[in-house]
Amino acid sequence: MNLSKRITNMQESPIRKFYPYALEAKRKGVEVYHLNIGQPDVETPKVFFDAIKSFSDKVLPYGPSDGLPELKEIICRYFDEDYGIKISCDETFVTTAGSEALLFVFFAIADYGDEIIVPEPFYTNYNGFAQLSGVKLVPITTKVEDGFHLTNFKEFENKISSKTKAILLCNPNNPTGTLYEKDEIKKVLDIAKRHDLWLIIDEVYREFVFDNRKPYTSLEFEDDRIIITDSVSKRFSACGARIGFVVTKNKEILRNILKAGQARLCPPTLEQIGAIYAYKERRAYLDKVVKEYEERRNVVFEELEKIEGVFAVKPEGAFYTVIKLPVEDAEDFVIFLLKDFNYNGKTVMLAPAKAFYVSPDKGKNEVRIAYVLEKEKLRDAMKILEKALDEYRPKR
Repeated sequence: MNLSKRITNMQESPIRKFYPYALEAKRKGVEVYHLNIGQPDVETPKVFFDAIKSFSDKVLPYGPSDGLPELKEIICRYFDEDYGIKISCDETFVTTAGSEALLFVFFAIADYGDEIIVPEPFYTNYNGFAQLSGVKLVPITTKVEDGFHLTNFKEFENKISSKTKAILLCNPNNPTGTLYEKDEIKKVLDIAKRHDLWLIIDEVYREFVFDNRKPYTSLEFEDDRIIITDSVSKRFSACGARIGFVVTKNKEILRNILKAGQARLCPPTLEQIGAIYAYKERRAYLDKVVKEYEERRNVVFEELEKIEGVFAVKPEGAFYTVIKLPVEDAEDFVIFLLKDFNYNGKTVMLAPAKAFYVSPDKGKNEVRIAYVLEKEKLRDAMKILEKALDEYRPKR
């Protein structure tokens, strides 16, 4: 019997495929600093857990397919109080994580064979969402030398075809940490308007901006072709909660996304309750957490500047950076780190950046670093990286 092409053609996680090497290293007694995946060690707000523990109903029922009204209301208040953007509950849709938010949006706007333009490098799971929905991702390559900012807007227009349905951005960006300037977003929006395209913006890392920059949402452009996807995973360090949402002024798309939501019944109820209370207490929590991530970024770059041959531009947001290494094949180097190297019984796991590109041969000598560990561990990890490069280069 045969399996579907949809599933057999779907990529395995290009990041998680290196885990067997990490497990083997740990089996040998080597401590591995995991900078390869966006799993922060920052504590989830206590109020999140307290709210779930306080649930006392004798039955855990289905909830509404578009999310609990209380969560939708607090999301609307959040945009109003923090960003001065007024949205209504019927302009929000709660999903089972930001992943489902993007998948539902892809389902709603594109048919099999349609195309979505996206700057690369991009979050590698966009590939999985595209393959599941039968969509082709068309890349616009950005460069580490430009801090991965959008510089060639003509290329967007050159890539538009009769099958193009949308442009997808992530801001602040995973994997690069780039915060697009409002002018960059405006230029992309103007292109979307000229060609009657949707503009999807993944704003999961919205608050995580540094150097006294002010966070913003592209909802302020007030255009009903803009679709925002979001999640509590990173905002509240609650990656396992799997609560996300879609926000757009275009109520027609939300009415149709509801069909997909009804098919999967409802998002998780208890985690929605936790999210409600996390949003109520967000300001004190986020102020502290954003400061911590900025300090972690600074530590990483203090150490990277000491490593000969490494090129990087300090990112403005999120908690990632993509750097260029003085190696030909970053995947080979990552395997070396886990299989053949340790320094004082420790090593580092990074994510080869090739996995974040569609274009062949892009990112071969780049890696993503997720600065999700406490500062002293990050400092130690960067020193281990320096020692590893010193040992690796003569052998290769």
